Amino acid sequence: MYYIVAPLVLSLVIAVLLGKILIPFLKSKKLGQKILDIGPRWHKSKEGTPVMGGLLFIFGSLASVVIFGLTLENQSGGIAVVYTYALALCCGIIGFFDDYAKLIKKQNEGLTVVQKFALQFPPPIIYVVLMRYSGIINSELYIPFVNANIELGVFYYIFIVFGIVYIMNSVNLTDGIDGLCGTVTAIITVMFIVIFYIDGNSPGLVISGACLGGIIGFLYFNIYPAKVFMGDTGSLFLGGIVSGIAVWLNMELLLLLFGIVYIIESLSVMIQVTGFKLTGKRVFKMSPIHHSFEMSGWSEFKIVSVAASLTLFMCAVSVIAAVSR
Repeated sequence: MYYIVAPLVLSLVIAVLLGKILIPFLKSKKLGQKILDIGPRWHKSKEGTPVMGGLLFIFGSLASVVIFGLTLENQSGGIAVVYTYALALCCGIIGFFDDYAKLIKKQNEGLTVVQKFALQFPPPIIYVVLMRYSGIINSELYIPFVNANIELGVFYYIFIVFGIVYIMNSVNLTDGIDGLCGTVTAIITVMFIVIFYIDGNSPGLVISGACLGGIIGFLYFNIYPAKVFMGDTGSLFLGGIVSGIAVWLNMELLLLLFGIVYIIESLSVMIQVTGFKLTGKRVFKMSPIHHSFEMSGWSEFKIVSVAASLTLFMCAVSVIAAVSR
């Protein structure tokens, strides 16, 4: 329990204290969100809300991982913590560049699509290479519920790299209303804690506990009405940590279950864009799909509650699948 509670509490305290300092600073510098005119009209009231709030859980979790990671006895697991957190941190840095570009341009467009992908692919590639040559992962893909493994060879690593990039951007799309992305990811992090606890994996408990504490501290400021947004800085970091731990635990396919909200959000955008190009008509009132629900009269609280409930159920199913192998 020490490796759960101690990192969680430290990360939470740091995130909250940092929020008390960072949010007023961002406001004073007028580093706030620009709301697009094509978005829900009631979101205009959120314009000017500080962004880059993801720094709260990044710094909080970083401090916990460094401090409590030094006490780890399991060196192999310790290496996995370093590689996984480094992946998430690199993703967060990419998000920071994107947020900074948006603030400089004073609009809701930062890096170009080409620039984003050029930056997003190297970290997962390096992560997969390091995890493979450290003996932490191999080229077998675990098939849940049937307890089978399929040898994919080099295609496994290609699949993982593209999967990490996809999840990063899916988490980014999920960050569209107050508390949604943070709440969903917090629940997934609890699931990781449960699995690491059952496996007796102390390094895993440190990184997941630290991230959970930081996210809770961030949600203190981000639940409706949000005082700060996580920005791409935070969402890409969370995408990196979720996908990285999933690879570490060989839960790549289970990510389709416990990350169902992320998947639905990104698929809604793909369907909307493809449908409009082919027919000239929109499938949804707006995408990502949480905006469509808003335009159908759902409150932000209801959307977050439904997404959290769905994630909780899928996480429970994923835990059963993961521990039964």
